[in-house]
Amino acid sequence: MAKTLDLITIGRSSVDLYGDQIGGRLEDMGSFSKYIGGSPTNIACGTARLGLKSAVITAVGDEHMGRFIVEQLAREGVDTRGVKIDPDRLTALVLLGIRDDARFPLIFYRADCADMGLTEADIDEDFVASARAVLATGTHLSHPRTAAAVLKALELAKKHGARTALDIDYRPNLWGVAGHGEGESRFVESAAVTAKLRATLRLFDLIVGTEEEFHIAGGSTNTLEALRAVRAVSDATLVCKRGARGASAFVGAIPASLDDGQTGPGFPIEVFNVLGAGDGFFSGLLRGWLTGEDWPTSLKLANACGAFAVSRHGCTPAYPSLTELDFFLGRGVLRPDLRNDQPLEQIHWATNRSREHGGDFSTMRVFAFDHRMQLEEMAGASPEKIGAFKQLCLAAALRVADGRPGYGILCDNRLGRAALHAASGSGLWIGRPCEWPGSRPLELEPELGADCGGLGEWAREDVVKVLVFCHTDDDAATRSRQEATVRRLWEASRRNRLEFLLEIIPSKVAPVDDMTTATLIRQFYAAGIFPDWWKLEPMTSRAAWANAIAAIEENDAHTRGIVVLGLDAPEAELGLSFATAAGFPLVKGFAVGRTIFGSVARDWMTGAIADDAAVAEMARRYARLCGLWDEARASATEAVA
Repeated sequence: MAKTLDLITIGRSSVDLYGDQIGGRLEDMGSFSKYIGGSPTNIACGTARLGLKSAVITAVGDEHMGRFIVEQLAREGVDTRGVKIDPDRLTALVLLGIRDDARFPLIFYRADCADMGLTEADIDEDFVASARAVLATGTHLSHPRTAAAVLKALELAKKHGARTALDIDYRPNLWGVAGHGEGESRFVESAAVTAKLRATLRLFDLIVGTEEEFHIAGGSTNTLEALRAVRAVSDATLVCKRGARGASAFVGAIPASLDDGQTGPGFPIEVFNVLGAGDGFFSGLLRGWLTGEDWPTSLKLANACGAFAVSRHGCTPAYPSLTELDFFLGRGVLRPDLRNDQPLEQIHWATNRSREHGGDFSTMRVFAFDHRMQLEEMAGASPEKIGAFKQLCLAAALRVADGRPGYGILCDNRLGRAALHAASGSGLWIGRPCEWPGSRPLELEPELGADCGGLGEWAREDVVKVLVFCHTDDDAATRSRQEATVRRLWEASRRNRLEFLLEIIPSKVAPVDDMTTATLIRQFYAAGIFPDWWKLEPMTSRAAWANAIAAIEENDAHTRGIVVLGLDAPEAELGLSFATAAGFPLVKGFAVGRTIFGSVARDWMTGAIADDAAVAEMARRYARLCGLWDEARASATEAVA
């Protein structure tokens, strides 16, 4: 059978609730961040980020947390065919905290959890046969039912010529040799655990563990003796993780000193969070092992991935993309606290954000009805009527999108809250404005708060959008004030893991030329602001577009792209601007509002048309603009071909 997967991991999956307060007791945590977790799940995600085709065999409950894991795995690019949905068990939960660089209180909620319900019947031979390697983790050898499933997967892997690996992953309380309150414990001697582990060691080509984990696998607290005991029953390459001293790989006989094993260079970084570091390490190691690198190179990759993990909050979210890893290895360590290395963090965010937010937005057809002032000024309008009308706008957007990717909306919370909340989970891209309408210098909506702390209440899929009326002729005080406001909002967006769209409209301030927008873009980058999206005026000059795009690409090679705004232009005029913009791949589509809803809203507010007619007319206009964009893009693509 063709090997369509590089790696299948098997074992634990969980929802990790990570305490946000650093340095305090778990008892005193006031808030938590939610991530996926469990060693095999983390490793599947970590290797997928490094370009491997990865899958996981695990189980989750048929409930919200189980769906979160499956959806997040898909966003990470992990094949989920091996994830069992168990209607009778709950998804595992883990509560974790970061006390200091050595202590990490955690509580496992795993009593008869879903992943411990895996059985031999859940192991599909064709699925296992499609992988080049299978990785098991030690926890699932702790119970006869799950051990049988793991052993079947390993035997099938051997049968079909796949490599096999073991992450010893010793958690004493998950083996029943430590109490619930001892989740932090990494080692408790147990002859029974040693016997179970040693009975399986012959099945592996690669075995990885800390010194303490080799102690339990080898039955000795002397690391060299433990390694020799493992070697006596296994020909696997043994990789011993040694904390700050790096790691050593042993291919043959165990030498007289751990320092005599093969090693890779380490990285002098600050230890912020040791949780998940081993899974990051194993992800880098597997990248090297499965792409044919030698052990020193593979260990270098492993050490680098482990360095990322210990420097950031969370496990899977901390792991690097391949682009990020290459950048780090090429540039080196500039500061030991990697999470505060701004160039590195920008690459980390930009190359992993699709795993955070998902969706295919390579084409952007956005119906913008985030307008407030324009609707408030209409005859017959009231806050209640505006809110109801925005629900009709959403209905029109959903009708045109029809469940397909590449469609979106811009909708506000102050007047459009019902529509905004109804759109969540619909598959639409959702942008949400923050500026006070018409303000110059820029002011933000009061609901955000002076420190933009209101973003903490936003749905994670909402994209922060801010419109700035700015021009290259602005005086220094105006420019400084506006950039400071945008920077404050952008930083708060990053803290809350929200994407950011910056809209700039210079033509409403003063006349523009082919360099105006490009100059403004450079000014915002110089102010330390890196938008995920740009929303720009519908320029008809190719030179103006080329200049703007050059300004973006010279500052950010990973931006999501540009959408063209409408400015209430007639459809024919927009068609001409689309024809020019579509010739540039970085322009992904449009975000147009009043051209679609303007006259419909005026008629609806005064009762001239009913709900159904309003939805039908807006859907017709929106669909026509989508068609104009798609035709413009197709024509531009044909011209290049």
